[in-house]
Amino acid sequence: MLRSKLPDVGLTIFSVMTKLSNDYNAINLSQGFLDVDVHSDLLNLVNKYMHSGHNQYAPMQGVLILREMIADKARELYSAVYDPVSEITVTSGATEALFAAIASVVHQGDEVIVLEPAFDSYVPAIELNGGIPIYVKFRFPEYRVDWDEVKQAVTSQTRLIILNSPHNPTGAVWSGDDITALKHIVKDTEILI
Repeated sequence: MLRSKLPDVGLTIFSVMTKLSNDYNAINLSQGFLDVDVHSDLLNLVNKYMHSGHNQYAPMQGVLILREMIADKARELYSAVYDPVSEITVTSGATEALFAAIASVVHQGDEVIVLEPAFDSYVPAIELNGGIPIYVKFRFPEYRVDWDEVKQAVTSQTRLIILNSPHNPTGAVWSGDDITALKHIVKDTEILI
C-alpha cells in the first residue's frame, strides 16, 4: 500500500472546477482549456520540426534559441536583462517551475511566507521540502497585503516569500508602494522572493 507524503492535500481546485464545468457544460476558466481547434499552421510547423530531427529530449534548461527569445522579450518589454544561458529555464508549466524553485531553496525547518488565498501547489511543495508555510491573508475587498503583518511574520527562519503579479487567484496587481514595502522588509536579509 502506498503512503502519501501529503495525506491531507486532497483534490486540487483544478480538479474540482474541471468537474463542475463538465457537469454543468460551463466554460472552464480555471485551466485555460482551448475551445477551438489548433490552427493548421501550428500543426504543420510541429510536424516539420519533428521530421527535421527536433523530436528528442530538449536540454534540461530548455532549447537555447527559445531562451534567447525569452531574454529578448524581457529586455524589450521590461528593460530587464537576463543571460539566456545561466538565468533562464523553460519548464513544462507553472506548477513544475514553482516546485523546482521552492525545492532548490527551501530546506528542513525553513519558513516560507504564503499570501492567502494562494495557488494550491505552493504549500505541498513547501511541505515536501521540509519547509513550514507561514500564512498572511490578503485584505478584502481590495485584496491588498498588510506589509506590517508580513514584517511581523518574518523570523530568522524565513527563507522565502512567494508572490506573483497579477496575484493568483485574486487578480491583484502589486503597486510601486507594495514593492517598496517588500524591499524594506527583505533589505539586509537573505530572504528570497
